[in-house]
Amino acid sequence: MGAWSAAGTALLKKLEGCKLTAYVDQAGVWTIGYGHTGHEVVPGLSWTQQHADDALNADIGRFAAGVTPLVPPNLDDNQFSALVIFAFNIGLASFAGSTARRLVNEGQLSGVPAAMEMWNKIHDPATGQLVVNPGLQNRRLAEVQLWNTPV
Repeated sequence: MGAWSAAGTALLKKLEGCKLTAYVDQAGVWTIGYGHTGHEVVPGLSWTQQHADDALNADIGRFAAGVTPLVPPNLDDNQFSALVIFAFNIGLASFAGSTARRLVNEGQLSGVPAAMEMWNKIHDPATGQLVVNPGLQNRRLAEVQLWNTPV
């Protein structure tokens, strides 16, 4: 079974960045640390770097545990880590219903990168229409790069 990798940690830290004061993300969700969300994240909340690092490790553990039963055990560590980072961003429920997960489970691993790259859009606040978000597009490309990196 693929396991979480150090490369996964490095990429997730790079993609999320670390903010030690709570802020509202692009989706309108209160967030702190390395993309941590939850009922405890409220306006004015501040963390130490150690708290942010601890929360990241807990979040990685939670998402890795959520992805593990949804995929077969034949993935390498970078493929597994790329899927965990993907799920971290889109949510476990969305990951569970994604084409990327379906392709993994069908053994069509070569199709997974394109399926992940489809998740690069947000709703335009002015029109309500789905539009490509450059930040998400870059994130998907980084996840795909990790997926494609041999262990």
